[in-house]
Amino acid sequence: MNYVLKTDNLTKKFKNQIAVNGINIRIKKGDIYGLVGKNGAGKTTLMKMIVGLSAPTSGELELFEKNELCSGRKKIGCVIEMPALYPNMTAEQNLSVQATLIGNNAQNSIAKILELVGLQEVGKKKVVHFSLGMKQRLGIGIALIGNPEFLILDEPVNGLDPIGVKEVRNLLLKLNTENGITILISSHILSELYKIANVFGIINDGNLVSEIQKKDLDNEVSSSDGIEDYFIRLLGDDKNE
Repeated sequence: MNYVLKTDNLTKKFKNQIAVNGINIRIKKGDIYGLVGKNGAGKTTLMKMIVGLSAPTSGELELFEKNELCSGRKKIGCVIEMPALYPNMTAEQNLSVQATLIGNNAQNSIAKILELVGLQEVGKKKVVHFSLGMKQRLGIGIALIGNPEFLILDEPVNGLDPIGVKEVRNLLLKLNTENGITILISSHILSELYKIANVFGIINDGNLVSEIQKKDLDNEVSSSDGIEDYFIRLLGDDKNE
């Protein structure tokens, strides 16, 4: 079985606060892994440790079943927190900047990526005039420069209207099914996350409290309302308890 990510008691402390507490996660090649948790649960901190933006206090992680993290991280594309975009540049120019940083003939993939994320017709329109959905899709496009095998996305549908949410959802499903990209995604929109993920990890107060396959989740609940109630109970927010 091929894994793109394994963590072993991965922990991050900030002074006296434990942000991520001994988390063990396994993400298989081809998964769309949905990360569920409240604000401050540790989702973003976990993602930052995976991509190298934050160093673990203790514990270990493997990428693509190897301990050599530098080479593994070259196979990762990510959008953590807000996409880093140049507002006075076009979509093509934003992609070109990232391609220049990566090198390795990455410029050759720009036209394909623009088409993939649905921005091939925006022409010379500057990013400052983009809708939020267009900015999110461009952020994902930037993460795709270099043909990553693993995509990490922190709240990519946050603040989007229903049309924008659907556009991003369809894009991620296409990247997974047609391009074979493994995805780790967090979202507060649980019903939307359910539509794309095949496995879910629930984080609360820095702890991985549950991990469940979609097929097993379907055996637990029978409606979208039931799915949200299931996650809420695990997060300790059930007002009836």
